[in-house]
Amino acid sequence: MRITTKGRYALRATLALAQLGKDGEMVSINSLSQAEQISSVFLEQIFFKLKKAGIVKSIRGPGGGFSFSRPLDSFTVYEILEAAGEELTVLPCDRNDANCGRESECIAHRMFVAVTNVAIDYMKSLTLKTLLESDEFKPRLPKEKSK
Repeated sequence: MRITTKGRYALRATLALAQLGKDGEMVSINSLSQAEQISSVFLEQIFFKLKKAGIVKSIRGPGGGFSFSRPLDSFTVYEILEAAGEELTVLPCDRNDANCGRESECIAHRMFVAVTNVAIDYMKSLTLKTLLESDEFKPRLPKEKSK
C-alpha cells in the first residue's frame, strides 16, 4: 500500500484543521498552508475533494474557510484517505484493470487481500479524535544526547 503525497497531505491538513478550528471555527486554506507548509493551491484541490465527500464544509469571504461537517470522532483515517482519492490496496495485481485469471488459485493474491483487509480495518478503527488524543500518536521529542 502506497499512500501518495495527496493522501498524506489530506490527513495532515484535516488534523491541522481539527487543531486550529476548535469549536467549529472556520479555518482558511492559507492558515492550513502555513501550519503544515503545504501549497495552498494543492490544499484547495484536496479540500474540494473533502467537501465533495461531505467531510468538510466551507464558507466564502472574510471570516470564511473550512470546518468539519461532523464531530471528529466520526471521521476515520480510511474515510479521509478514500476521499482524497487514494487506492487503498496492497494488491499489485489489482492496479491494472486486466485480471490475470488466477485469483481463485493464487495463494499470493489471497495473502495480499488479507493484508489489505487488515490495513483497511485498522484505518477504519482510527478516528481523527483518536489520532489527536491518544498517547500512542503524540509527537515524541528527540532525546537529548548525553555529554
